[in-house]
Amino acid sequence: MSIFGNVIWLIFGGLIAALGYILGGLLLCLTVIGIPFGMQSMKIGFATLAPFGKEVVEMKEANSTLRILFNLVWLILFGWEIALAHLLSALILTITVLGIPFAKQHFKLIPLSLFPFGRSLI
Repeated sequence: MSIFGNVIWLIFGGLIAALGYILGGLLLCLTVIGIPFGMQSMKIGFATLAPFGKEVVEMKEANSTLRILFNLVWLILFGWEIALAHLLSALILTITVLGIPFAKQHFKLIPLSLFPFGRSLI
């Protein structure tokens, strides 16, 4: 079932969203300061390619001082906009019964988009 969901996800916007994350990550990697943020953007992009059958997990060192600092910078500069986009997409998709599984995937991506350092979609 997750393969079918991922294929439908890609056809109806998941591929475009993933490419946007990956392209944004590549642009962020052009500067030395932007490399950690670009890597997280690309991580979210690859997670967005196939979210069905995966869950957000927190790594052991997720609450280290540096990751907390990077998560705060991410949240202020990028995270809240990405999370808002996922939230609005999820709310729109819950209008129809067929959209509910896809809305769940958007809800799943919100914590990862808010605090990507120290978290992953596995």
